[in-house]
Amino acid sequence: MGKADQESTGRDAGEEGADAADAAPGSAKGVDRRGLLLGGAGVLAGLGVAAYAARDELSHWWWRLPGQEKPRKEGEVDFRGAQWVPASPANYRRADRPADYTIDRVVIHVVQGGYRSALKVFQDPAHGAAAHYVLHKDGRVTQLVRELDVAYHSGNRAWNERSIGIEHEGFVDRPESFTPAMYAASARLTAAICRRYGFPADRNHIVGHIEVPGTDHTDPGPHWNWNHYLHLVQAIPPEPSPSPSSGR
Repeated sequence: MGKADQESTGRDAGEEGADAADAAPGSAKGVDRRGLLLGGAGVLAGLGVAAYAARDELSHWWWRLPGQEKPRKEGEVDFRGAQWVPASPANYRRADRPADYTIDRVVIHVVQGGYRSALKVFQDPAHGAAAHYVLHKDGRVTQLVRELDVAYHSGNRAWNERSIGIEHEGFVDRPESFTPAMYAASARLTAAICRRYGFPADRNHIVGHIEVPGTDHTDPGPHWNWNHYLHLVQAIPPEPSPSPSSGR
């Protein structure tokens, strides 16, 4: 700092005198109380931000400590009647949701292909993506990633951490892809997810892949009937929330 900067403090004589009295003996530059306070506050604020960030990060990883992770059994599913076909571990991240990340969104996807092709690519470690569920046109529900875990389905890390991804076989430009059986099964699944995690079954919380920030995808496309789908979701009667069951 140059001399001109040292002197351009904008303080009056009384304040200057008080600061001089509090300066450390032998201090050539007379470090004043205000500087110490402001500097200390800055350090504490910096430490506070760092501590908050560390605590936030720890809240996402504490479950990895011995004895903290929720019990899991191979083949368990989160939706009654779903078939279990595990995705490649390279296509999702183990987590402990909702303890570490709040779940408050369902993201609707369309495969741009068939049911079997979706299962195949989600089991391919080189693909780098998977959804939690895939819906067949006949209403079959297959789960590939536990809802506890973060599936790489949306192209947005924060949205992956907060959402469940549901793929539907078919094509965005073919309205016949979306059969009554598929709509009905998907609505039951989405209604169960909304109730399980306590968020509203509305268009703010049930969204298309196209609505995820930063995406370059267009699914579910113009032929996905949102009004019909939401009506089905909201009409599903409440059911007891079962424990995870075998999907074999």
